[in-house]
Amino acid sequence: MDENALLFFQQDIEVLPLYERLEGLILDRIADVQIKVQKSQISFYNRHMFSCVSFSKVRKAKDRPAHYIVVTFGLDHRLESPRIDVATEPYPNRWTHHVLISNLDEIDDELMGWIYEASVFSALK
Repeated sequence: MDENALLFFQQDIEVLPLYERLEGLILDRIADVQIKVQKSQISFYNRHMFSCVSFSKVRKAKDRPAHYIVVTFGLDHRLESPRIDVATEPYPNRWTHHVLISNLDEIDDELMGWIYEASVFSALK
């Protein structure tokens, strides 16, 4: 992990294992991924950005766990799942989905399937 990523996680170092698991699975399952660390998020790209990790506040404070990351990804359709905290359509047929993750078990095949699908969608744009 690069120095910028470690700086990003100074906001909440407790969630670093969540990010490391997610990043490892993305790099194992998706070809030609580039990672860009920014002040507010860490983004995953192929041709375009297909997913990112942030500390966005997608739930009210009383409903948020103490330590979490938000995984965001884009698809050409809206997912219907109780795991999706927020879904918006910023452009026609481009849906942005936000999923709050607070434990390693939530980084599962379902989430990774959505991220893989997002990478395919991104590559075809």
